[in-house]
Amino acid sequence: MSNKITVWFMAIGCIWLTSCHKKHLVQGTAKPIIDSGFVSIDSSKTDSVAKVETVSVKVQEIAFDYLTAKSKFSLRSSTQDFENTNVNIRIKKDSLIWISVTGIGFEVGRGLITPDSIVFLDKFHKEYFVFSYAQLSKQYNFELNFKLLQSIIVGNLPIEQGSDPKFYKENEFFTLHQNSGRIDIDNYIGEKNLKLERLKAVETPTQNTFTLSYEDFKDVNNFLFPFSSLIKLDVQSQKDKQFYQTTMRIKHNKVELLNQSPGFPFSIPSSYTRKR
Repeated sequence: MSNKITVWFMAIGCIWLTSCHKKHLVQGTAKPIIDSGFVSIDSSKTDSVAKVETVSVKVQEIAFDYLTAKSKFSLRSSTQDFENTNVNIRIKKDSLIWISVTGIGFEVGRGLITPDSIVFLDKFHKEYFVFSYAQLSKQYNFELNFKLLQSIIVGNLPIEQGSDPKFYKENEFFTLHQNSGRIDIDNYIGEKNLKLERLKAVETPTQNTFTLSYEDFKDVNNFLFPFSSLIKLDVQSQKDKQFYQTTMRIKHNKVELLNQSPGFPFSIPSSYTRKR
């Protein structure tokens, strides 16, 4: 149980994105403004099409102060395989993510994630773990941070759009390319709902890849919120140089956006042993 909980929590800590400060109402029928110009881009990004039309897109993002969610989490990797773990999530935007993992009728683990660190209590074995993002990044061989994790839950863009973002029309998506340090990110915005529906992040020079797909959008406080997300992390092992895939799915049963704090109870009992 301890290994499963720990691996689950660290895997959740692999994830991404940032919340928007401006409140945008759902506009499922909004139409983008088409620019008249064309720009040349890397053909590998556009299925061998050398020139594509640029468009102006107002991505529908979710604004909130606090968020709570009741969810189920599943994970499959070369060493772990479990489904529908019950998870309660609370978020203070850009500051705290609180997670409670429950077993059959009782809490087995609790985690507190901040922009600086991750602390996890294994209540079953009375142990606790403290991780830095540098540690996790080294272990997973992929650059990780708090914003990445917050966004996978919320479904906003990983990086703010900036003053003059360039979107490219590709099939049923508007694509926005972004860069953050060693990571190149392609965001795929749905043509009909103007929501982030897919994301692909590739780390250079390792070519380790993170992909995310959002589904089952539902109205929450006049925002379209993704109630299902599928995450795949393809990482090259530093030992045998082979690529291994970890697949994670989060399904939310209930989501609330709040103006007041739901509380973030967290303390480490003196009887607990720190594991390294």
